[in-house]
Amino acid sequence: MKLINHFVNGEHFKGQNANTVEVFNPATGDVTAEVALASQQETEEAIRIAAEALPDWSKTPPLKRARVMFKFKELLEANLDALAAM
Repeated sequence: MKLINHFVNGEHFKGQNANTVEVFNPATGDVTAEVALASQQETEEAIRIAAEALPDWSKTPPLKRARVMFKFKELLEANLDALAAM
């Protein structure tokens, strides 16, 4: 079964918690993967990292932020089938 790990600060990692939850395909009800649950410490660390990144992101000019978001949209659309298969 495919395991979906955490993604924080540009890095994938498994985490310390061995607990997972199932991911279901809403169209079929089939289990397609498992998602690793984060510990409280990992969750707090992810929140801290995101909060630290916010001031720099907020200072980024709106046009550049829009370009980043549109690039993200393009990547999502280009990889839609692979993402749906997860």
